[in-house]
Amino acid sequence: MMSDSDRTRRSVLRASGLAAVAGITGLAGCSGGSQQSAGDDTATEQPSPTPESTETDSGSGESGDSGSSASFDGWLDSADNFDGVVDETGSSDVTVEVGTEANGGYYGFGPAAVKVSAGTTVTWEWTGEGASHNVVAEDGSFESELVGEEGHTFTHTFEETGTTKYACTPHKAMGMKGVVVVE
Repeated sequence: MMSDSDRTRRSVLRASGLAAVAGITGLAGCSGGSQQSAGDDTATEQPSPTPESTETDSGSGESGDSGSSASFDGWLDSADNFDGVVDETGSSDVTVEVGTEANGGYYGFGPAAVKVSAGTTVTWEWTGEGASHNVVAEDGSFESELVGEEGHTFTHTFEETGTTKYACTPHKAMGMKGVVVVE
């Protein structure tokens, strides 16, 4: 039988996205395995590249896209800070913050989804919040180091049109995911 203190502890952990279905195992995603937060069926998505996650001409869904999460195959469903695609087309340089407030702490990218023109350089800049983070493309096209210091930056220039999904490896199961759409 579970004591009141055990129930309270589990409630707090579940609320902050740290409980796993098979018991409490620490930070979700930090053990290297795919773990699922209780009640969240989308957090276990396996990191397997798909044609939609590569920088290729997708042929559909890019022009006239309203920025709904359906256009990203549910990739951002668990990212609670996703509220549409930020249009930065025409800008030669775009900054995305790493460690913004989201997903029960500082486990978000800001903005979660951004649309840019081909040839745009995206710079991810660490806020210094939420422990160490990295930026890893699902298609393997780029990967930063795992860093926790404020002001650290990582850049990637997007030359080809298409959609690239990325995540912070240790916090992916918590919903720390992003998307760059290149037109």
